[in-house]
Amino acid sequence: MTFMKSLLSAVCERNINLGPGREFRYFSLPALEQAGYGAISRLPVSLRIILESMARHCDGERVTERQLRDLATWQPNAKRDSEVPFVVSRIVLNCAAGIPLLGDLTAIRGAVKAMGGAAGEIEPKVPVDMVLDHTLTVDFSGTPDALARNMALEISRNAERFRFVKWAMHAYDGIRLFPPGAGILHQVNLEYLARGVMVHDGVIYPDSLVGTDSHTCMIAGLGVMGWGVGGIEAEASALGQPNYMLMPDVVGVNVSGQLRAGVTSTDLVLHVTDMLRRHKVVGKFVEFFGAGVAGLSIPDRATISNMAPEYGATIGYFPVDEQTCKYLTQTGRPAEQVSAVETYFKAQGCFGSPQPGQVAYTGVIELDLGAVEPCVAGPKRPQDRIPLGHLQRSFTDILTQPVTSGGYGATAPAAQPAGNRQVTHGDVVIAAITSCTNTSNPSVMVTAGLVARKAVERGLRSKPWVKTSLTPGSRVVSKYLEAAGLQPALDTLGFSVAGYSCGTCVGASGPIDAGLEKAIADNDVIAAAVLSGNRNFEARIHPAVRAAFLASPPLVVAFALAGTVNIDLDSQPLGLGADGAPVYLRDIWPTAEERDAALAIAATPAFYREVYGNAAGNRDPSWDDLPQASGEIYPWEGRSDYIKEPPFLTEQFRETVLKPVTGARALLVLGDSVTTDHISPIGNIKASSPAGVYLRDLGVKPGDFNNYGARRMNHEVMVRGGFANVRLRNLMLPGSEGGVTRHVPSGEQISVYDAAMRYKAESVPLVVIAGEEYGTGSARDWAAKATRLLGVRAVIARSFERIHRSNLVGMGVLPCQFMPGDSAASLKLTGDESFDLVGLDDAVRPLQEVTLVIRRAGGAVDRVPVRLRLDTVIEAGYARKGGIMPYLLSELASNRVAAE
Repeated sequence: MTFMKSLLSAVCERNINLGPGREFRYFSLPALEQAGYGAISRLPVSLRIILESMARHCDGERVTERQLRDLATWQPNAKRDSEVPFVVSRIVLNCAAGIPLLGDLTAIRGAVKAMGGAAGEIEPKVPVDMVLDHTLTVDFSGTPDALARNMALEISRNAERFRFVKWAMHAYDGIRLFPPGAGILHQVNLEYLARGVMVHDGVIYPDSLVGTDSHTCMIAGLGVMGWGVGGIEAEASALGQPNYMLMPDVVGVNVSGQLRAGVTSTDLVLHVTDMLRRHKVVGKFVEFFGAGVAGLSIPDRATISNMAPEYGATIGYFPVDEQTCKYLTQTGRPAEQVSAVETYFKAQGCFGSPQPGQVAYTGVIELDLGAVEPCVAGPKRPQDRIPLGHLQRSFTDILTQPVTSGGYGATAPAAQPAGNRQVTHGDVVIAAITSCTNTSNPSVMVTAGLVARKAVERGLRSKPWVKTSLTPGSRVVSKYLEAAGLQPALDTLGFSVAGYSCGTCVGASGPIDAGLEKAIADNDVIAAAVLSGNRNFEARIHPAVRAAFLASPPLVVAFALAGTVNIDLDSQPLGLGADGAPVYLRDIWPTAEERDAALAIAATPAFYREVYGNAAGNRDPSWDDLPQASGEIYPWEGRSDYIKEPPFLTEQFRETVLKPVTGARALLVLGDSVTTDHISPIGNIKASSPAGVYLRDLGVKPGDFNNYGARRMNHEVMVRGGFANVRLRNLMLPGSEGGVTRHVPSGEQISVYDAAMRYKAESVPLVVIAGEEYGTGSARDWAAKATRLLGVRAVIARSFERIHRSNLVGMGVLPCQFMPGDSAASLKLTGDESFDLVGLDDAVRPLQEVTLVIRRAGGAVDRVPVRLRLDTVIEAGYARKGGIMPYLLSELASNRVAAE
């Protein structure tokens, strides 16, 4: 990467001395303010970081001075119609979206070569780090050999995908790979990759990034600007394009007080998620400020930042301060790097959390840390917080509520005689300490270890029907748990390390006991999972689990001991100790002194240096045995059922999508909070599903199907998995669940895929109708890719989650938003109607109104306005070319012609 000469170099480029022989240039925000560009010191700190990037890259083309001035003069409550181009310093990839991204880049390479260009033109223009963290399944758990067995199976199952990755590492410059077993991307980023500041071409500037996972924003807890994007947006950033966004609102959260004894960072983040969802911060920046911030450690802050997608924000940002420097030191970063971070941010006037009144925000929300109490969240959404003492009553209520009201429509479980126990509602069948959200925080991890040790000492054991597992996001966790003497007790309770990977958090929980699963199904039991993850959407954790609760690691241990969520942990015992006496949660909860003693052991820089200094030595030996192809273009294997060349640059995808939609049918009519898990599931592939039938026709045995997540480089599998979630509720078929719909006008009930193919044969375009928060959840580009491949021209919803809306635009699917007060219900849409979208052409402007024409079965016609959610000029440009990939290819072709 080489910086182009900025037009603002003479205005704000200055020198900064970081010590003997360490003098650099930087783009000074105070100098920019002195030059009359605006009251920059009154801007939220998060916007100042973006402004610095714009000043550094202001070349009059990718970033213009007008765009920079618009941001420099940002007003808290102004109309948002300006486009902000943010050129990031680096990119991080997980494997779930990262491997398809590499496939798309390789398809672009092939297209460039076919057009007479050089394949080598397609290279990352910024540093890229890739962590293979979504490929391990917890098939084995609770035994000393679980880790080795799971990793061996991981390599075996994903051999073909991994061969492609090894080819890509050889074919592309500038991509650093962390192989299976290295940890979870966001924890590796927090503990090792993030630098705070970067230096290139003699210029020092803030670390910043985008990543192909919605929880990339975890790094904002360290003061680094970064958030998740879809793989298709990340492709553009990798090729040097800015990350474009509409000028954001910035909501300030004024933090005061301190957490009470016994309250964890997990309790805090679930409190924040509930609070900010209620305040509707979707698509906004959130910035934490005030006196209470200083008392939050970086792991505490990172936990809060991690769940920004769950509370809907683009980012939850904490400015750099003394805690940042302390954490960088504790995690083994070099002293000169830590010093550079402090010196640089002080020079920019961005060191330390603003205090009330110093910065202008769109709005301010108060967060009193002293008001946070122990809690869990669930059973279907992460924002549904339940105080721990209310869980039993809450679970009973939702258990008996009708399905139409969000409940399960079941009867309350009856008491069972001792010694004759059968599976019943609320039984915990999975208890997983998992996810970077919490395993990145030594405080909650050592607390879990201390709870386990005290439980073992009292004679308690996990209930036999509970599948327990521990999948930390970093090998450092094992270093300090072993050094503190806590891992043996966790092992005794079944929390042996099963992998250093996402595991249960992303639904890779593996099998539960077959007899137990059958009993759950036969008796229609509402079984539960408790996990220290960040998401608990329906059917995500395990097909047999219908109630999933997010909880802190020590509470995961407690629920494994109790074996049920139908319990009041304040007043009911976890079990009987070795002496026959009841043991309560309060009896085994550690004191602050016990926790702090273990934390002191965890804060050992040598652990981090040892783990990350030997990342290659941590991989499974069979990784090196995988063969590696060579060459600039991947040798696509036509008979492969895992890897296929992406189809998104064929002619049908390289034309404008800004043209009228006429005579469309509704493929589905959906309600609120439809997640990307509903749209593109990651879990197991049923043999009877369209994807399962496809694989069986290729000769693949059901035992070798793997899951949708592993098949993301095969578009034939993934399109058949579109809207295939077993808990999807299509309002065209009241009372039904799963990937089914009704073909109109025949009325036949068939799979979503089969209906889409029938409509395609009939030359009928499709739309999807939805409610609020459409596309919440993962940054899953396949949720948009599958939608496009199914033939959907537009999604018409009451509101969209940020990343999925961007992904739809990037794939050439038009997101249209009902006007306030309009909805499928108010318009009485049943799915029997046909639809036109009028006013679409290449001259459309961002956020333009177009007309939805509804033609009803009886002949009546209604016309309602909807907002075309192409939010920026660049997004309209993507739509004119058919999506981001065709746009990039067109730009490359134009640049080549201009250079000749």
